[in-house]
Amino acid sequence: MAIVCGEFPVGSVLPGDVELAQRFQVSRTVLREAMKTLAAKGLVVAKARIGTRVTSRQFWNMFDGDVLSWHFECGVSEDFLLSLYEVRLAFEPAAAALAAEKATPQAIARLRHLAEDLGNPDHTVESLAMADLRFHMALADASGNPFMSTLGSLIKAALVGAFKLSSAPVDMGRARDVKTTHLAIVEAIEKRDQPAARAAMEKVILVGRERARSNFATQHK
Repeated sequence: MAIVCGEFPVGSVLPGDVELAQRFQVSRTVLREAMKTLAAKGLVVAKARIGTRVTSRQFWNMFDGDVLSWHFECGVSEDFLLSLYEVRLAFEPAAAALAAEKATPQAIARLRHLAEDLGNPDHTVESLAMADLRFHMALADASGNPFMSTLGSLIKAALVGAFKLSSAPVDMGRARDVKTTHLAIVEAIEKRDQPAARAAMEKVILVGRERARSNFATQHK
């Protein structure tokens, strides 16, 4: 968090092991494992006689769920949020088209169940976001492409991040709309209509992007 939020800026050398172990109240062993994890995520690099340096942001693994979550905890810009939706637009419509080609009847039935659940009148903003996430993760699995499934952390960050920007309660009209647009994806997949599945997914993401943009503008007036 301190790295992503800029307390330890790009190019800076982190404090020594003794200072960090005291700061976080952990053993040297735990600290070393944490540093290995941060290095694997691309945030730091250790160099002999120099120390552990914070790397340039271009080396950070932005597909990593932790790295994305830390960005949202620090507070993201509108450009950052919209960049997430750009990546979703690049991948998720393709996943929907693949699902229209490859999804099993069982996978389609699960997608329909998850889409129907989006219309549950008892949803809070948070529970609706989680239900939405379950649908999109299931669709990635239904695509039959393992690379699509690994994008789950990015999809989760985009949906949870958009939820964090929204403080308004869920109204029945919105819940019905979300259910309807997601059912359109399922119906296209069920018909094995790849172009329709792609278009329906694009619509869902574009609507979500506009809602997130509107919420961001409201919060930053």
